[in-house]
Amino acid sequence: MPRQNEQIAGSSLSRREFMKGSAVSVAGLAVADSVSNAAQSVQPPATAGPGPVAVTLNINGRDRTLKVEPRVTLLDALRNHLDLTGAKKVCDRATCGACTVLADGQPIYACTALAIDVQGRKITTIEGLGDPQHLSHVQAAFVENDAQQCGFCTPGFVVACTSFLQQNPNPSLDDVRQGLGGNFCRCGTYRGVTRAVLDAAKAMKGGA
Repeated sequence: MPRQNEQIAGSSLSRREFMKGSAVSVAGLAVADSVSNAAQSVQPPATAGPGPVAVTLNINGRDRTLKVEPRVTLLDALRNHLDLTGAKKVCDRATCGACTVLADGQPIYACTALAIDVQGRKITTIEGLGDPQHLSHVQAAFVENDAQQCGFCTPGFVVACTSFLQQNPNPSLDDVRQGLGGNFCRCGTYRGVTRAVLDAAKAMKGGA
């Protein structure tokens, strides 16, 4: 009976080496088969586009359905497809805050949020906060304190201030300055803006 280390006829391999090689090959095939089965079980993520797709947005308490390409931002969807032009397209780089809207009560830059990605969230724009006949406390305070000049940054500031006061009902002047750091006014009406926020805080609590 041949020993385990005896060479196999016509081969330079010993029987021991041959058995080891066979075991490794079988194990490798088993792993490869397992990986292949796992890969087949993973479903690729759902894709949309590149053409227009149906998107439903909840804007100011109302569901609005439109067809846009997946690359369309929330800002462009609001302005170009829903005729809600309060949020302004200024920097288009998420640096000035002129396009600020609320998503589930939190301020976001509409110029960098895709419309398709905010489906299912409650979006509030400047148009949803009040109108000329029924101004919100923040809007009224902006008018009273002359907290606007060219007006391009004003809608974003009003929306950001509204969210800020919901989170900070008793702000100090320093709190206001820090809390509104994400919005930029090129005309420099910061004095009027900060006074408007402080006055709005008082009005929201029933003060004069």
